[in-house]
Amino acid sequence: MESVKDRGLRATVLRMVVAARQRILSDRGDVPGWVLVAVMTAGLVTAIWLIADDQLTSVLDRAISSVSQP
Repeated sequence: MESVKDRGLRATVLRMVVAARQRILSDRGDVPGWVLVAVMTAGLVTAIWLIADDQLTSVLDRAISSVSQP
């Protein structure tokens, strides 16, 4: 036979599951926010690339040559 405590626990868990399911189904995400983050990241990468192209190429060349030579 189920005790009162078990029924209360079962009801609490059921309410939590229903609430979580409703939150998941109603969540549409923050699309404008993610688009803004993606655009800003692309802009930063482009700016850094334009400013430091020669230095980045030099660092990459040295890193690759140090790995390929003992």
